[in-house]
Amino acid sequence: MAPNGASYLNENILWLHELRLADLARVGGKNSSLGEMIGNLTGLGVSVPGGYATTAAAFKAFIAYNNLSKRIYDKLATLNVEDVKALTAAGKEIRSWVTDAPLQPDLDKDIRDAYDRLSKTNGSGDVAVAVRSSATAEDLPDASFAGQQETFLNVTGANQVVHKIKEVFASLYNDRAIAYRVHHGFKHEDVFLSAGVQLMVRSDISASGVLFTLDTESGFRNVVFVTASFGLGEMVVQGAVNPDEFYVYKPTLKTGKPAILRRTLGSKLMRMVYSDIPGERVKTENTPTELRNCFAISDADVQELAKQALIIEEHYGRPMDIEWAKDGVSGKLFIVQARPETVKSRSQTTQIERFALQQHGEVLTEGRAIGQKIGSGTARVVHSLDDMHKMQLGDVLVADMTDPDWEPVMKRASAIVTNRGGRTCHAAIIARELGVPAVVGTGNALSVIKEGQEITVSCAEGDTGYIYAGKLSFERTTTDLGDMPPAPLKIMMNVANPERAFDFGQLPNAGIGLARLEMIIAAHIGVHPNALLEYHKQDANTKQKIDAKIAGYPDPVSFYVNRLAEGIATLTASVAPHPVIVRLSDFKSNEYAHLIGGQHYEPQEENPMLGFRGASRYVDPSFSDAFALECKAVLKVRDEMGLDNLWVMIPFVRTLEEGHKVIDVLRQNGLKQGENGLKVIMMCEVPSNALLADEFLDIFDGFSIGSNDLTQLSLGLDRDSSIVAHLFDERNPAVKKLLSMAIKAARSKGKYVGICGQGPSDHPDLAEWLMQEGIESLSLNPDTVVDTWLRLAKLKTVC
Repeated sequence: MAPNGASYLNENILWLHELRLADLARVGGKNSSLGEMIGNLTGLGVSVPGGYATTAAAFKAFIAYNNLSKRIYDKLATLNVEDVKALTAAGKEIRSWVTDAPLQPDLDKDIRDAYDRLSKTNGSGDVAVAVRSSATAEDLPDASFAGQQETFLNVTGANQVVHKIKEVFASLYNDRAIAYRVHHGFKHEDVFLSAGVQLMVRSDISASGVLFTLDTESGFRNVVFVTASFGLGEMVVQGAVNPDEFYVYKPTLKTGKPAILRRTLGSKLMRMVYSDIPGERVKTENTPTELRNCFAISDADVQELAKQALIIEEHYGRPMDIEWAKDGVSGKLFIVQARPETVKSRSQTTQIERFALQQHGEVLTEGRAIGQKIGSGTARVVHSLDDMHKMQLGDVLVADMTDPDWEPVMKRASAIVTNRGGRTCHAAIIARELGVPAVVGTGNALSVIKEGQEITVSCAEGDTGYIYAGKLSFERTTTDLGDMPPAPLKIMMNVANPERAFDFGQLPNAGIGLARLEMIIAAHIGVHPNALLEYHKQDANTKQKIDAKIAGYPDPVSFYVNRLAEGIATLTASVAPHPVIVRLSDFKSNEYAHLIGGQHYEPQEENPMLGFRGASRYVDPSFSDAFALECKAVLKVRDEMGLDNLWVMIPFVRTLEEGHKVIDVLRQNGLKQGENGLKVIMMCEVPSNALLADEFLDIFDGFSIGSNDLTQLSLGLDRDSSIVAHLFDERNPAVKKLLSMAIKAARSKGKYVGICGQGPSDHPDLAEWLMQEGIESLSLNPDTVVDTWLRLAKLKTVC
């Protein structure tokens, strides 16, 4: 920063700490926001590097001093920005006029003097600075020009600072900036540039990234989304790397609890560092393998960043898009930029749009899904600006990565696919703005997708986006939530995939009535728990597979417990404070055997559907240590993270004796029924459960009826057999009699009773009957929640 008490105010230069948001017209959005944080949030714990800014007035004087105004604006007046080649040529010519022109003497002197004072205040010799652009529109304070102009890192020496400031000035006329102004109706002559000169943070020997104070895909407001990678932050912003990702839950963060809901280890293949070659400021290099296989920052760093983000969000009063850097010398975390998030936070509509594939094909590749839509078209493989003429309206853009100069052609795409990048990279941000699906960070799109090939890009299946061969059919539905009537009973959801939780959580709901733990194990762990407990006994091939899975975690057991806890916590947070009923693992022996290492621990059964599953497995010595890990994950979520809206549910309890044993095993593993409000629910899915409902309800806190197994066991059907599938019907009188018995018993004892089987989702008449029987809740597939809600509300009104 400037020396204590020093002020350096004139028409050309302003110190960042003297700026506020009210100075936007003088120094642009980026610089005024930096000053706002330094001046108002430093005392609250937000750290922002100091520096100074040139003014918009100085830029205007520079243009006038070199008689550039008429030349520039005449050139732009006749330009057709839809002609990519013409746009590229005009931009290049104008930028050369600017960089070749000298600064007016007073501005040149003021920049050098300010840099000298900044250097003297912050050490000996020339300090390293970042030279950043900050655009402003005169009399248009709400205009957003984020990401359109240049940033230069590790600039040292007054001569280089002057040179880079001119390059920043020239970037007002890069291709994207020119096209943006035309498309949004801004006059070129009304937009000006301020250059920010900010002290560098030594993240080249540490880490940096981007964070948002909401979920960028669903708009869920209760999380902070943090990305991190090694080296300087431009690699994350540009989309050159796939960074680590973290979701931090705001409510528990505010109470001081561990608040990281979920972590994803990014590949982080490259990093940007300072260059030791004379004349070269920075360079990119391969990230060492040992660093790629660990998270770039600690949990403590993630939580500290999230805390600073909350302070910034509260001050600005809206969701924010923030860039951060960690200093490798001091270990301190800094905020280097903050601006309002401009996509999801502006979505005020009460309509929810859903996309779903109606068929599936060959998966060509996969990556990080951006948005939740589906698009299809002809693949156009674009390697550089020279290939952009190939893109026609409705084509799918396939590239290594994109940068701002590509935006005019990105507007033509029905979907975007890139080799590199994470969910905060350029391609991702622009895809959200344009409302087109994108899959970034595939790693191999350019090698597996052929020019001219018909493909489908699906972002409607969770965090992972898929590229399928061929143009697949899909449906698009729109639901209006603007005038939902009161629900006649509790409508809950069946949600198995934590990656969809924030999206589904925005549907009207009373919680999650069924969260299947085995789905988390299958999708996010993939290893048999006993193989992790006995890692040392595995063969070399199995160990290699396990090692690939557990990268970033200290040991195999920690991996299992933490991954389980992350999945559970994400589901639990998505609908809090409503209850989330997590069914403990209900894999059958053949399903467990398919996990890595599972074949060594599972019996060969003729009919696994009726064999070693559910409660019988939990109380068996061969699985007791593995079950203890599930309990440990639940304890972590409830007690450590403070998400006490989590209930647990026990599946396939055959006998009263088994019920008592399970309660004992839970207690031995720290899950004591009633402690800290813990409810232990039982799946009512075996006929004995309904026939002895009163006795089972003396053991458990309620029933969640599993109509799938209850139907199969009542009618003597194998629900996996297509031969007798036509007889499978939850509305059979025998099944309904058992359902009625279970509901009445629970109601008479004042205990919870709901249903989480497929029946109410598939059969509206069954849902109506269950409501009339007095069931407390229906847990439905998310795609049937609104229709069932409306139909039952109407029926209740009629009755």
